[in-house]
Amino acid sequence: MTTPTADLSAAGVSIWLDDLSRERINSGAFKHLIEDLNVVGVTTNPSIFAAALKKGESYASQVGALAEAGADVDQAVFDITTHDVAQACDIFAEEAKRTNGADGRVSIEVDPRLSRDTAGTVAEAKRLHAKVQRTNVLIKIPATVEGLEAISSTLAAGISVNVTLIFSLERYRAVINAFMVGLEQAKENGHDLARIHSVASFFVSRVDAEIDARLDAIGTDEATALKGKAGLANARLAYQVFQEQFSSERWQVLKAAGANAQRPLWASTGVKDPNLPDTLYVAGLVAPDVVNTMPEKTLEAMADHGVVEGDTITGTYDESNDILNKLDAIGISYDEVVEQLETEGLDKFVTSWSELLETVQTALDASKG
Repeated sequence: MTTPTADLSAAGVSIWLDDLSRERINSGAFKHLIEDLNVVGVTTNPSIFAAALKKGESYASQVGALAEAGADVDQAVFDITTHDVAQACDIFAEEAKRTNGADGRVSIEVDPRLSRDTAGTVAEAKRLHAKVQRTNVLIKIPATVEGLEAISSTLAAGISVNVTLIFSLERYRAVINAFMVGLEQAKENGHDLARIHSVASFFVSRVDAEIDARLDAIGTDEATALKGKAGLANARLAYQVFQEQFSSERWQVLKAAGANAQRPLWASTGVKDPNLPDTLYVAGLVAPDVVNTMPEKTLEAMADHGVVEGDTITGTYDESNDILNKLDAIGISYDEVVEQLETEGLDKFVTSWSELLETVQTALDASKG
């Protein structure tokens, strides 16, 4: 007997958990996730850290030490988050070794307030990488226009990158180009390409949440029939882009030099509409060489009753294009939706970062007396 998560892994999907806290680290909870649920990596973001700090008494000792040392809130957040990520990297070190660095990865995001600042993002990426001091860390950089050059420059310095907040196929192509530019520069800089890894985080459920709201507003039978379909269609077409770009002559040159392909990572995979199956964005996005990062609730649902039916992406491209064309035909602009989602996504990250700063500042003040 196999399990759904084991079947998912066997089908070529790397399961990463979209959550991290010191409590989870200290409790040994990752042992169960690794051994029983096939988890092979972790992603984080400002929202996750903010939630962890708000309810985490396990941070009290470090907060007290930082307060006594006179650390300001920005330095405190930097020290606290990098500490958690370094510890998680150690937990997943064996997995990183087993997979030659493809998995066993733990992601940490640059300060989202820098998302429109290319030079600031690169500097922060290098600072995070130097502080964590683990070969299996991934530095998360949002896929803004300004972030594209930052992605290339960070990779060129030999630092592995998780490109986050991708919604559109056009931006995804630009991200892959930035990745290849970075590896070409890294090669020129004398870095071993085999040691550099990257994933491209393509967001799924938020696409459905926005488009389905617009479909409800239209209210026709034709519109209703398209609900819950855009997120999968968009991601499946992203996988088609992945297949095309990583079979190009340009890529073959880098591959021959030892480079690893930048894998698609399905993010935002927890369903936001309770009427949709809770494993929709996992079971519906199975294919070789992808990562699916799941909130714990989605991971548990997949482990409990998920069904893996092999590759559910390859061969769906005509159908997926048809869905996007039908949305356009009834007046839903793809370009408008993805632009709005990027803006909203960045705003949410900045808001969560502000909440994180506020939480830590309150803890520092309380510790001082």
